[in-house]
Amino acid sequence: MLSPRTEIILKSIVGQYIIKAVPVPSHSITNDNELGVSSATIRNEMVHLEQAGYITRPHTSAGSVPLDKGYRCYVASLGDVKFPQDEQRLVSHMFHQVELELEAWLDLAATLTSQKVQNMVLISKPKPEACQFKRLELVSLQESLALVVVVLRGAKVRQQLVTFDHAVSQQELTIIANKLSDTYSGVTASHIVTKNGGLSVTEQQVTDCVVKLMEAEDNQEHDDSYIDGLHFTLNQPEFAHNRFLAQTLTELIEQRNLLKSIVPSLPTGKGVHVIIGKENGAESLHDYSVVISRYGLPDEAEGTICVIGPTRMPYARTIATVGYLSLVLSGLVAKLYGGETLPAAPAKSN
Repeated sequence: MLSPRTEIILKSIVGQYIIKAVPVPSHSITNDNELGVSSATIRNEMVHLEQAGYITRPHTSAGSVPLDKGYRCYVASLGDVKFPQDEQRLVSHMFHQVELELEAWLDLAATLTSQKVQNMVLISKPKPEACQFKRLELVSLQESLALVVVVLRGAKVRQQLVTFDHAVSQQELTIIANKLSDTYSGVTASHIVTKNGGLSVTEQQVTDCVVKLMEAEDNQEHDDSYIDGLHFTLNQPEFAHNRFLAQTLTELIEQRNLLKSIVPSLPTGKGVHVIIGKENGAESLHDYSVVISRYGLPDEAEGTICVIGPTRMPYARTIATVGYLSLVLSGLVAKLYGGETLPAAPAKSN
């Protein structure tokens, strides 16, 4: 447990290092805070912080650099950071200019977030744990050939051809489509399987096709992630003399393993989570911090929005930005899925 004075000194070291990216000498802390103590006392406190694993010094005569433990203490001291009201209005206005298309929303969110935090942003598409049936359309192509069009919750459309063993008119197909749409509305593939008794041969054949399409959707590996701002991260001073650091990050992106590497480290619970350095489960991310939040509707479809950058990250601004954009995206997903209310603003979780 740090004393209030020691905590102030640590916060000054972390804050200055985030801004300047150079080791912080004791005289800079003296100038930064009105602690009413001598430089010698501050140096003693810095020795204590170093021994406790909060900071390190690259050289004996050099200034101090925060370690993961120091950043963690700093993040915990930030409290409830807010996205500025004037920026909220600007972001809200920009989203109102975008048509009601999920891809456009996510693209805009990735671009805005990366510009605000000056680091790389990754946003995954919202996806339900299991897709839900919304409605069915059957289009006659030939006497015994029809196109099955399955509309899923979240404006996803999947289609497949089905061949019947006898002629089926468009009128018959329309009746079947209306019946099955009413029967299966809002349910998953597994529920359809359990409730499809008492169907005609043709209805059963269509149902089997619907289940097959929905199961394929559930089993699909979704990596429809939106990435922006990689150049911001690679332009950080940490990458100037460390090609391996940049190579590790770009390889994760190229191999589409970045989100898979992050999610196992994501704590449970709502709100914005901060994963610092070696807190990341994947060794390849031990030199990075991740600020991440889920968004969407828990019982409908959820995605993630996260910022990845070096551990020397502007945490306050990043936490506030991710928190607000996750709220905006949650509201948009609620509209897409027919929800009436917006979710409550997310809180920060350390």
